[in-house]
Amino acid sequence: MARTRAPDHESQREQILELAAAKFAQTSYPSTSMADLAAASGTSKARLYHYYESKEAILFDLLDRYTKRLMLIIAEVEGSSQRRGLSERETFAELVRAFLAEYETSHSRHVALLNDVKYLVETQREIVLDRQRDIVAAFARQLARAYPERATKENQTALTMMVFGMINWTFTWLKPGGRLGYSEFAEQVVSVLENGLLDKG
Repeated sequence: MARTRAPDHESQREQILELAAAKFAQTSYPSTSMADLAAASGTSKARLYHYYESKEAILFDLLDRYTKRLMLIIAEVEGSSQRRGLSERETFAELVRAFLAEYETSHSRHVALLNDVKYLVETQREIVLDRQRDIVAAFARQLARAYPERATKENQTALTMMVFGMINWTFTWLKPGGRLGYSEFAEQVVSVLENGLLDKG
């Protein structure tokens, strides 16, 4: 007979993933052992194995959930924008704001997504990479709808990656609680997209 899961099983897994992401970001995924993760979680290796069979399983669940979350944000923004009657440009601006809001609270998970996908086995790696491609494609579609005169078939990919270049590496320099907040930076990105770097004064 299968052992019944404790009522807090899922919350315990979420806590393990959060602590594991922070540990991977701090010391790198290859340098982190299950013993390190158990210590970071304040538990034993045996108890950690009750939730995850391996470090690789933790990494995959971490990245699988995070990329699903990013896809959900896209769907939520698109749905909300339709209900509110926003223009295509306003919708793209909302997408930028929503992603930066997520990055602010998912710093370590984002680091893992950018740095550690290569450590997954091929089948798991392709699942995460396919979802990343879907995220980029969704941004590209919305960018083309927002700026059809600029985002042509010839340069749509380049412009999309330019936007990701502006927001994806904020974790390296934009610190929560710093002089420039994530929401303020989101407005700077939106302003650059709308106006370039021209002086609005």
